[in-house]
Amino acid sequence: MKRTGNQWTAFAHIITAVIGSGVLSLAWSVAQLGWIAGPIILLCFASVTLTSAFLLCNCYKSTDQQGNMNITHSHGSYLEAVQSILGNRKAWICGIFVWINSIKLGIVYTITFALSISAIRKSNCYHDEGHKAECQLSNTIYMIIFGSVQVLLSQIPDFRSTKWLSIAAALMSFIYSSIGSGLSLAKVIDNGEIKGGIGGWPSPNAAKKVWPVAQALGNIAFAFPFSIIILEIQDTLKEPTEKATMKKASTMAVWTSTFFYLCCGGLGYAAFGTETPGNLLAGFGFYEPYWLLDFANACIAVQLCGGYQVFSQPFYAIIEKWLRKKLPQSRLFVGDYNLTLNKHLLAFRLSFLRVIFRTSYVAVITGIAILFPYFNQVVGFAGAITFWPIVVYFPVEMYLKQKKIESWTTKKIVLRTYTYVCLMVILFAFVGSIRALIIARFS
Repeated sequence: MKRTGNQWTAFAHIITAVIGSGVLSLAWSVAQLGWIAGPIILLCFASVTLTSAFLLCNCYKSTDQQGNMNITHSHGSYLEAVQSILGNRKAWICGIFVWINSIKLGIVYTITFALSISAIRKSNCYHDEGHKAECQLSNTIYMIIFGSVQVLLSQIPDFRSTKWLSIAAALMSFIYSSIGSGLSLAKVIDNGEIKGGIGGWPSPNAAKKVWPVAQALGNIAFAFPFSIIILEIQDTLKEPTEKATMKKASTMAVWTSTFFYLCCGGLGYAAFGTETPGNLLAGFGFYEPYWLLDFANACIAVQLCGGYQVFSQPFYAIIEKWLRKKLPQSRLFVGDYNLTLNKHLLAFRLSFLRVIFRTSYVAVITGIAILFPYFNQVVGFAGAITFWPIVVYFPVEMYLKQKKIESWTTKKIVLRTYTYVCLMVILFAFVGSIRALIIARFS
């Protein structure tokens, strides 16, 4: 297929992936960490994500020697690169984390969509009946609606075909992040003071302070989740400058998203202090102007529809490729069928494999989201569970193997130290997030 992508389409894909539901929990995360640690940790995670992007860009192509010839291979997916560079055993391990990553993002996006649509109805209820009115609504029906929408969008054939969806979703990301920051700034001005403190949310003892901090780290980790699709994005770019283009797009996208994160997280904490909600736009720290809050949550809903597909399409491709290899003689699963309803309309390419597998997958994700509808806790757990292997470990290992960096060299020592430090931080976040999720589920 002709590769027509450029720096701006890559930027749109990354922004769609990065500025998602994770930004909504950042004010709460900064509230746990305080004015010094909060922004510093956000910048640290941004730096780790950008480092991962650069390492993966270098892994897009590899060269094998066959006889007297050097054969260059392009890796169109994260898992394909791991298999080619690190071997089948690590590819199997990586495949498990890719599977978990796709599932966790689907769950969080489903929960967030339901909260955003529910928030629209609640804000209108509070506007009509007062801020103390009983406006509690069930989110289950909205999760089912989101699942139904994703069943339809999942019939998009492949990642390349999501360009238009990413551009629309990226625009929505900028809009609702700007609204969240603007509303927070307006509340700070209205309060006449900057709330919050250097140490973050005060706690009566160390134990009660430690676990929210751990969960906050998980929430921040979730806010930078695009390493898994870097190679898919790079595979859409025009040759022969796709590597340089990808690095420029990654740099632009990471620092743009970090600017919005600092605005949303910092201004949200400044506005609410110890009362910072877990979800900045659906937690009802804001009530007015209700129409602007409605518009922001509508933008979130649209962005989540695109973000779900950006992350799910690579996973769909992996599973469907495997199924086609296992069932090569099955015309039902292997073949595509062109359906034309009218000669004046475009034909639609139907695949029974896509219909059956993707519909089943979305149904399972929706069911899990209904069982665990806890936004803040699920975001923390989701951020911690796959961040280290996908963003840190595999990119470093592929880079070391491909560049043939010898042991005890300065570069290898630095990269190994970087890997282990990140592991310790994420293990701490993982334990705290698991604890918070268990308490939420059984309390």
